[in-house]
Amino acid sequence: MKSDLKILILTEKYGNGHFQVAKTLKQEFENLDFNKVVISELYNESHPIISKITKFLYIKSFSVGKQFYKLFYYGVDKIYNKRFMNIYFKLGSKRLEELIQTEKPDIIINTFPMIVVPEYRNRTGKVIPTFNVVTDFCLHKIWVHDNIDKYYVASPNVKKKLVELGTHPDQVKVTGIPIRSRFEKPYVSDNLFEKYKIDRSKEVVLIMAGAHGVLKNVKGLCESFLNEPNLQVVVCCGNNHELKKKLEPIAAKYPETIIPLGYIEQMDELFRISSCMITKPGGITLSEATALGVPVMLYKPVPGQEKENALFFEEQNSAIIVNRQEEIKDAVLHVLKDKQKLFEMKESIKELYSPYASRVIVEDVIEAAASITGRNCLQNQYGI
Repeated sequence: MKSDLKILILTEKYGNGHFQVAKTLKQEFENLDFNKVVISELYNESHPIISKITKFLYIKSFSVGKQFYKLFYYGVDKIYNKRFMNIYFKLGSKRLEELIQTEKPDIIINTFPMIVVPEYRNRTGKVIPTFNVVTDFCLHKIWVHDNIDKYYVASPNVKKKLVELGTHPDQVKVTGIPIRSRFEKPYVSDNLFEKYKIDRSKEVVLIMAGAHGVLKNVKGLCESFLNEPNLQVVVCCGNNHELKKKLEPIAAKYPETIIPLGYIEQMDELFRISSCMITKPGGITLSEATALGVPVMLYKPVPGQEKENALFFEEQNSAIIVNRQEEIKDAVLHVLKDKQKLFEMKESIKELYSPYASRVIVEDVIEAAASITGRNCLQNQYGI
C-alpha cells in the first residue's frame, strides 16, 4: 500500500503519553509504506518558553498544584467560549501555517487537543482531513470542535459523551488507545524471571514510578513491603536516576524483596511477570495493562483526567483506588491473597482491551480521508 500521502501528527510532551501515541501511529503508517509522516510538537515549536513553563506547572500539578489543575479541568466548560479560550484557540497558529505550507499534509492527526487546527479551517476555508485520537478513558471538552472530522476513542462511554455534546455517532469510532506493538505480540520466552533476577515462586508487585516523579514517596511504598517474604517489589524508575539511587541502599539490604530498575525498553516483559501493578492512571499505561491483563492499584489519582480514568477502571472491577500510603500495602496483600478477586480483576481488565488500536485507527483514517476529499482523486494514491 505504498503511498505519497503526507501525514502530519501534532502532539505535545505533557507527560509522555501523547507523544508515545504519536510515535506509535507514525510507526503504523510506515508499516503500511506511508513514509511521509511528520511529528510536530506544535506548541513547543511555537512558544518554547511558554511551553517549558506550562510543562513545569503540569508536573507540579501532581503535587502542589492539584487544586489549580482541578479548577482548570472541571471549569473549562464555563470558560470555553470566553476570551481566555480564544487565546488557546489561536496558540500555535503561525507555526501551523508554516507546517502546512512546507509539509503540505493530506491528513492531520492530533494526539493532543489542539483547537488551532480546526480553527485554521474556520479561518481559511481550507479543508485538510483532521482527526483526534483521544488518549484517555474520559473526555475533556477541549478535544471537541465542529471541524474535527472523526474521533478515535478508548471506550463506548467516551463515545457516548461526544454524542451528548452534539457529535454525530458516525464521527466517533471506539478503537482503544494506540500502544507499543510489543504489548500486543505473542511472547514465547520463559526466562524473564531469570533475566530480571526475580524469584518465580513469589508474587511480583510492579511499581511504575514515572520519569517525572509523579508517583510520590516510592521509597516509602517500597519500605512498607520489606517484611513480606512472599513478595518481590520491582520498581521501574525510568530515567529518574535520583529515585533509583535512593532505592539502591534498600535493595542492597533487602535484595530478595526490592528490585529497582532504570529505563527498560521492553516494559511489556515486566508486565507479563507481574501479579499486579501500582501506578498513576495515565491512559497509555492503563491501555498496556488491559493488553496483558495486569490488575492495577491506582495511587492518589490527581483530579482531572487521572481521576476520571481511575474511576472508570474501578467501576469496571479492573482497578483499586488507594489515596493513602498506609492503605496501599493492605490493598495489595488483600488482592494477592484473594485468588478469586485477583482472577476477576485480571479478566475484567482484559475485557477493556481493544486489539491493535493503532492499525485500526490508521486504516480508518485512510478510508475516512478518502471519503472527505473525494475517493476518485485519492484512489490511486491509497491503492484502495
